[in-house]
Amino acid sequence: MLSGDQDLPDGIGMARLAWTRLPTADGSAAAASTSTSAPQDELFVGAVESLDYEVIENYAYREEQAQRSKFWVPYYIMLKWFFALLIGVGTGLAAIFINLAVENFSGWKFTLTFKIIQHSYFVGFLVYILLNLALVFSSVYIITQFAPAAAGSGIPEIKGYLNGVDTHGILLFRTLVGKIFGSIGSVGGGLALGKEGPLVHTGACIASLLGQGGSAKYHLNSRWVQIFESDRDRRDLVTCGCAAGVAAAFRAPVGGVLFALEEVTSWWRSHLMWRVFFTSAVVAVVVRSAMNWCNSGKCGHFGAGGFIIWDISGGQEDYSYQELLPVAIIGVIGGLLGALFNQLTLYITKWRRTYLHKKGKRVQIFEACLISLITSTVSFVLPLLRKCSPCPELEANSGIQCPHPPGTDGNFVNFYCSKDNEYNDLATIFFNSQDDAIRNLFSAKTFHEYSAQSLITFLVMFYSLAVVTFGTAVPAGQFVPGIMIGSTYGRLVGMSVVKFYKKLNVDEGTYALLGAASFLGGSMRMTVSLCVIMVEITNNLQLLPLIMLVLLISKAVGDFFNEGLYEEQARLKGIPLLDSRPKQIMRNMSARDACKNQKVVCLPRVSRVIDIISVLRSNNHNGFPIVDRGQNGEQLVIGLILRSHLLVLLQSKVDFQNTPFPCGPGVLNRHNFSDFVKPPSSKGKSIDDIHLTDDELGLYLDLAPFLNPSPYIVPEDMSLAKVYNLFRQLGLRHIFVVPRPSRVVGLITRKDLLLEEDGDTVTTELQSTTVRAHLNGKTAGGNPHLQRPLLDSLMIEQ
Repeated sequence: MLSGDQDLPDGIGMARLAWTRLPTADGSAAAASTSTSAPQDELFVGAVESLDYEVIENYAYREEQAQRSKFWVPYYIMLKWFFALLIGVGTGLAAIFINLAVENFSGWKFTLTFKIIQHSYFVGFLVYILLNLALVFSSVYIITQFAPAAAGSGIPEIKGYLNGVDTHGILLFRTLVGKIFGSIGSVGGGLALGKEGPLVHTGACIASLLGQGGSAKYHLNSRWVQIFESDRDRRDLVTCGCAAGVAAAFRAPVGGVLFALEEVTSWWRSHLMWRVFFTSAVVAVVVRSAMNWCNSGKCGHFGAGGFIIWDISGGQEDYSYQELLPVAIIGVIGGLLGALFNQLTLYITKWRRTYLHKKGKRVQIFEACLISLITSTVSFVLPLLRKCSPCPELEANSGIQCPHPPGTDGNFVNFYCSKDNEYNDLATIFFNSQDDAIRNLFSAKTFHEYSAQSLITFLVMFYSLAVVTFGTAVPAGQFVPGIMIGSTYGRLVGMSVVKFYKKLNVDEGTYALLGAASFLGGSMRMTVSLCVIMVEITNNLQLLPLIMLVLLISKAVGDFFNEGLYEEQARLKGIPLLDSRPKQIMRNMSARDACKNQKVVCLPRVSRVIDIISVLRSNNHNGFPIVDRGQNGEQLVIGLILRSHLLVLLQSKVDFQNTPFPCGPGVLNRHNFSDFVKPPSSKGKSIDDIHLTDDELGLYLDLAPFLNPSPYIVPEDMSLAKVYNLFRQLGLRHIFVVPRPSRVVGLITRKDLLLEEDGDTVTTELQSTTVRAHLNGKTAGGNPHLQRPLLDSLMIEQ
């Protein structure tokens, strides 16, 4: 048995303990079935825990299924759609609140600063620094003191959750609050990060809290909605929340669905696709309604900006085959810079976690404030060193004004210019909100707005700031910084193309878009979802082939050097993700090789309470095989019981008995299936929470009614690659590895799974071919549940 959450070098989160050996044919002795192995050093103990996506079909589960009426299934399906609606509305409202707050804080900050610099640039500089510092301090203080799990983007943790690994604290109510208010402070404070990644985490938190009925700790819960008690149902809700977060961040509902499908989920099915699509559509309606309301001027500085939409439909409408070469060059640059970004952030984050953050919360607060001071100084001082340029001649109907009025969003910012008809191209990017800066870089029909020197200066400085800022103790997304970096060098390439192909209708803003796509593809390694998101946020379908080309090239170049940003960060945080494909070395390994030279921890069907306590205290394993004696005296496996279920039984004490014999049928009605459900917002019960008297320790406990009688089983010579695929695709936590069976009971084909319901009975269309014509259903020991030989058997556990 793989018992524990130990990792193999190939990345499977499983341990490798063998079954306790039993007497063999020649009568050789074996260890007792209750023997335990010594506790092992496990990499992720206390940090993450595997989720139980498998249905535990114990007696309590079957009893609950039998008691449900025929109206329960329609009610259950209706609730799923209703919760999808609630998730969409909740995530949309959260995104509206974050965007309104960020836009207004940024608007007030720039308006006040521009008013002051009309009289004194030094005073304006101090005010600008202090305002940014106050916002960043509020963000890092919330994170360090209230919600540590809200730091970062949250996407690696959510990706791990949907992959089958739960990181404690990521879906708490306080994490949701910290994510919302922390994002407002960090993004409004001008740091080189975005709010789009945190919005994905926000949507997942909203979905999880709705699924569990709220937060019991803060007395914000309702029992009537606590129907989604299994990890499988919560996984569906969190998937809807992830898609809703992307749809709200980019106003890209289709992109949100594809993001959930491509980037974060490890499995998919058509029914979930419909609900995710519905959730994203609800988010789009909510966000659009808010924008229409804000366009009337009721939202302060929130107007044309705010929600990301960079419309470049008025720019380049077509492209020539001669532009394929510079487009390919953009893809290569994006792959190189994206891979370099991933590697640099990995090194810096590892150093930060190893040396810096171990010194306490004050050091984390000081670090974030120091980066805020550096960022504010760079964004204010560098434009002062740049010489202003005269306003170009613009078309009368272009809708662009030069210079733009101070304190408002737009191109051609007049900053430290001696004449009224001049503008500062570096201030147009630096001294502006990120959304407005990207909108300026994407803008069409603004030739020669930026000089190559200003773009290179901004690229080097902002790239460095983004690398250093990533990993600080604030909510931080990398979508918008990546778009800013990519659009900068994309515009540089566009300027070169304009000069070289003078006769072609080339727009610099188009190449800025392609550069943004290339850097995101080179860093995050997304293709389909990112392509759709870029098309949706720019409202330009003509450039779809070019976007696809740069994404393919940038991803291929980036994959040559390292993994994607989220995979690297997940590994750094100790989240054992199972990749979509097994390693090549697994093709030459068997299931037995994965768990050889180890011992398993077994429990007999009727165990003494003190023995169970001893086993739970001596190791951190989360699953234990249960064995029983057959009619001929041989020991058989009758199922698997989880550690969490044992803790529930020990804490309730109602199933303790005085005799070491199997219990009668009356004990089976003492528990409901909901008694064994682990709250998603807590670590669950611990062995330290169990307090028993000496008399209770001497009693017995029959484990048969509470175990999983039908765990997944593989033969010992199955290739580890097939085990890997089975493990990942089914979302398993344990797999039994047993000797190859000596006889065949039956053979199930696709036709045997085509069932027809006829009233209250279910009949098969075609019967399977069986070795024996008649099965009496009885097994050794009289137990109709799963009973299998335990000779040299093994188990794999995640």
